[in-house]
Amino acid sequence: MNMTVPILSIVCMAAAGIAGFAIPVALFLYFRLKKRADLPPFFIGCAVMFVFALTLESLMHQLVLGSAVGETIKNNIWLYALYGGLAAGIFEETGRFLAFRTVLKKYQCRDINAMMYGAGHGGLEAAMLLGVAMFGNIALAIMMNLGQLSAMTASLPAEALEQLQPTLDTLTQTKPYMFLPGIIERVFAAALQISLSVLVWFAAKNKKKVYLYPAAVLIHAAVDGVTVVMSGMEVPIIVIEALLAGMTVAVALSAKLVWIRNASAA
Repeated sequence: MNMTVPILSIVCMAAAGIAGFAIPVALFLYFRLKKRADLPPFFIGCAVMFVFALTLESLMHQLVLGSAVGETIKNNIWLYALYGGLAAGIFEETGRFLAFRTVLKKYQCRDINAMMYGAGHGGLEAAMLLGVAMFGNIALAIMMNLGQLSAMTASLPAEALEQLQPTLDTLTQTKPYMFLPGIIERVFAAALQISLSVLVWFAAKNKKKVYLYPAAVLIHAAVDGVTVVMSGMEVPIIVIEALLAGMTVAVALSAKLVWIRNASAA
């Protein structure tokens, strides 16, 4: 494999990777120093994202998508969007709801902790999906540029090499600046996570508002599903990001309305 990655691509990936880690730090500092939120909700948010989304949901994907039914799902963009959206919505919003009703129940006296939780939930997502991913790509790119890729892949089975090839193609063929939109995507995704946290917070806090929990599941599923469909249809990234921004603003405004009507003065 004689492939190289442009230096400018590595620079852009580094910028995106740094941003991936900067997002949770900035959110944490803002809600802690500016809004005086409590510390535990942020770290519980990180834990719930890791356990429910990055672990349990990922395990389910391995089981379902690795089966015969999974092949049918993967070969139909609409089924794949429906499945992926609902899975993300159910796992993440259920994790939120359970956290708010249990370990974070004693922090419900201060509603700002809903946003602090969302900062942790969305912050870890940004760190893992953008920060860790980009620095992993940088490591792979450096190996490719140093001519060490062949030695690394020599012992890999054919199936593993086939799975690796799309990543290599992306690194070598993607225009450098195209690694940067991920920063914007993660900013809006974090804002969406904070907004959904507000909805589920009041669902957990007030039994009369419990309908906000399934509403959050459906909103989450819709946003993820639309993104999957548009990506599968090869819609330009700028259009996808604009749509994501629009949907996030709509959800944020809805969450703000819920906040105004239900937040306590504490």
